[in-house]
Amino acid sequence: MKWLNGLNEKPRYADYLLIVLGTGLLALGIQWFYDPTGFVTGGFTGIAIIVKTISRGAVTGGIPLWLTNLALNIPVFLAALKMKGRKFVWKTGIATVLLSLWLYGIPRIDMSQKDPFLAAVFGGVLSGVGIGFVLLAKATTGGTDLVAVLIQHKLRHYSVIQIMQILDGMIVLTGLYVFGLKTGLYAAVAIYVTSKVSDALMEGMKFSKAAFIITDYYEQTARALMEQLNRGVTGFFARGMYSGEEKCILYCVVSKKEIVYLKEIVVGIDTGAFVIVSDAREVLGEGFIEYGRI
Repeated sequence: MKWLNGLNEKPRYADYLLIVLGTGLLALGIQWFYDPTGFVTGGFTGIAIIVKTISRGAVTGGIPLWLTNLALNIPVFLAALKMKGRKFVWKTGIATVLLSLWLYGIPRIDMSQKDPFLAAVFGGVLSGVGIGFVLLAKATTGGTDLVAVLIQHKLRHYSVIQIMQILDGMIVLTGLYVFGLKTGLYAAVAIYVTSKVSDALMEGMKFSKAAFIITDYYEQTARALMEQLNRGVTGFFARGMYSGEEKCILYCVVSKKEIVYLKEIVVGIDTGAFVIVSDAREVLGEGFIEYGRI
């Protein structure tokens, strides 16, 4: 597998570096934003926040987040080790232990100053980047993700995502009951921000643009695109249903920066060209992300 930009070989330690950074950022989001404001965004960390709150009467300050997170994950990993094998849980196990260590070492600070909106936004961004890094390393932080995989092993008519949504939904509803409606709604905002940021991180490094070009000067346009942008162009013939004439549609995939030059080249040849630009979420092959070992 190639490194993030698809140009250099990925070092062996890169996945573990991403896991260290990712779990650290996730822990910052929890300790600095989610825990002080009582945001329950699902997962074992959400359960840990609930347990810490309801245990304050019996334990000074409540049961620490790192302890609950570790205690919940241990039996889950033992079950996964038995059912799925060592290779399946290795990186996820490292990520889970590191997250617990980060939660233990990072002090609890209310960086939002009791502002739930700031907590939702900045906590969501930190958590999203952290989760994105961990996912890029082909790992998870355990918790409900791993529980869902184990349940799906027995209930194969449900997908892992469906099971995980049910589990996280139950945790969020419990948080809604413990912390109230307002906090629960802001927690939903934090979940949305987290998912968008992590998705953008995963897709942004592979994001390209695909252009469909309909022009009468398709040979000149294709040649200019190949020579000036050094990109491949595919032409396929179709029939215009209004005019009844045969048309050649050019298809070209370029980087985000190159789409501006592509449009300039096309307009420079044919001001009447019809150009459709769409997002290409992931492009594998020469000039983009090259195939390699994973």
